[in-house]
Amino acid sequence: MNEPQLSDVASGLASQDGTLAWVGMENIDVPVRLAGQPLNGKVAAGVSLDAAARGIHMSRLYLALEALEHQEITLSRVNAVLQRFLDSHDDLSNTAFLDLSGDVLIKRPALISPRAGWKAYPFTLRCRQDAHGMQAILDMTIGYSSTCPCSAALARQLIQQAFDEDFTDTLVNHEAVKEWLGSEQGILATPHSQRSQAHLSLRLTDGLDTLPMEVLIDSVENALGTALQTAVKRVDEQAFALANGQNLMFCEDAARRIQHALREHANVCGFKARIVHAESLHAHDAVARTEWNWTPA
Repeated sequence: MNEPQLSDVASGLASQDGTLAWVGMENIDVPVRLAGQPLNGKVAAGVSLDAAARGIHMSRLYLALEALEHQEITLSRVNAVLQRFLDSHDDLSNTAFLDLSGDVLIKRPALISPRAGWKAYPFTLRCRQDAHGMQAILDMTIGYSSTCPCSAALARQLIQQAFDEDFTDTLVNHEAVKEWLGSEQGILATPHSQRSQAHLSLRLTDGLDTLPMEVLIDSVENALGTALQTAVKRVDEQAFALANGQNLMFCEDAARRIQHALREHANVCGFKARIVHAESLHAHDAVARTEWNWTPA
């Protein structure tokens, strides 16, 4: 029995002329792999639409995404999918888009002990293809700890004042001072720290295929020196306190550290960064922004 011929009302002419920059679908679930780990990816897929055309073929975009299923995400695979978007919309579209979002999981060792745990890093890979080729931008969020230099200086000043009050003799007994430093009476003030975030948009260099996620994350975390931890013992917590004390930073300091790390990175040819320190003193956030070789799309 022959199937009835069904009409396609989307294939006609537009009732009003007007070029559309992007038409497609968002929040498509696609199982992929990244950094060797399975990932429940969320995909936005779209194409531009010429002025005279009424609509696109959304099912063609959806079916083209099958090429990514259970595969390691590489730029060459994304490029092939984008080209299929364009080939399936010949005479309708001249630009194709694919955004892939998720959390990449990386196992992180503790600072000193043999413990380790998994840490999630949110990301979005944003790709665009037109007559000039494919552009790839990688958005990432990296969390870290930041200790305020101002509060550290104020805490040290209070400790000095307490020392002057408790030790008035010219000759100071070493054991007495050691005991005093280990007491709550001695360390009566501490600097305030906050969980902070670096929101990065990275323009990847031409010729890359495998996404250098872990290398980029390592570069930023090493520059900051205070990466968030997973499983720890007390010796690791102590080492984390030491790392914070040796890396006092305002949001401006963190932005400059990241700026220098990314400008020297072989896989990055441009970036913009938004640094957020979620203040523990104030109800508002401290924010710094920086960019290099960045032209808004």
